[in-house]
Amino acid sequence: MTDRPPFLGFGLGLRPQHYAEILEAEGDLPIDWFEIISENYMAPGGRPRHMLDRIRERYPVVMHGVSMSIASTAPLNWDYLADLKALADHAQPKWISDHLCWTGVHGVNLHDLLPVPYTEEALTHIAGRIAQVQDYLGRRIAIENVSSYVEFQESEMSEWEFVAELANRADCWLLLDVNNVFVSGQNHEFDDAGFVQAIPQDRVVQFHLAGHSEGNDCLIDTHDQPVCDEVFALYAKAIERFGPISTMIERDDNIPPLAELIAELNRARAIAGRILDPADLKVT
Repeated sequence: MTDRPPFLGFGLGLRPQHYAEILEAEGDLPIDWFEIISENYMAPGGRPRHMLDRIRERYPVVMHGVSMSIASTAPLNWDYLADLKALADHAQPKWISDHLCWTGVHGVNLHDLLPVPYTEEALTHIAGRIAQVQDYLGRRIAIENVSSYVEFQESEMSEWEFVAELANRADCWLLLDVNNVFVSGQNHEFDDAGFVQAIPQDRVVQFHLAGHSEGNDCLIDTHDQPVCDEVFALYAKAIERFGPISTMIERDDNIPPLAELIAELNRARAIAGRILDPADLKVT
């Protein structure tokens, strides 16, 4: 595929707690780009949009949504998609992403990323909806694998087979969340490295690295802890397979000082630097 988005380097999720420090640094931080949560910036005007405008003057941004509900059987929310498109027109992101999940029922957003059965019927349904969204937005979107805690008895294939086929059938990009692969691998006892190897190389445009918590009998994707050693090790395997892919640290709760996130980001940068040629890591 020749039109894959550029390699952006190593970035962070943009969080309000860090606005001031980012702007005071005037672009001198070891951060190459930022990911924004789309829903937090859809309203025109206000402080979030003002901060976004100031930061995107200095850094590339990508948009990451949590409410598209692409796997739902309910009709697509065209009001939401109109707001998403308006934000994209304003922010000019390098790409837009959302999750392989459904997020609500009967018009109620449950604010959770709920899993789907890995069946041919679901595959056809979701691929068709992605195509509709991409036609409306006028661009490919990236779809992220989610972590899960239950499995459907109806599934006809593995998650990695489903994700790979979905990307090819919908002609979309993939956002490979390395932590989610690890969490689901532990919860469902599959080989997380095998998952990584099964994903098509030419579809992945972004990696997420994040932390998780231990529940009573499973790992929970909480995004409130540092990235663990095992996830960094899986990230190294992903770098070996996919090469230079835009990488970010995702932290949504228990937000630490910016310096702590930069330290984690530098660890990811160092891992990539040990595996790849420095020329491959040049930001384009």
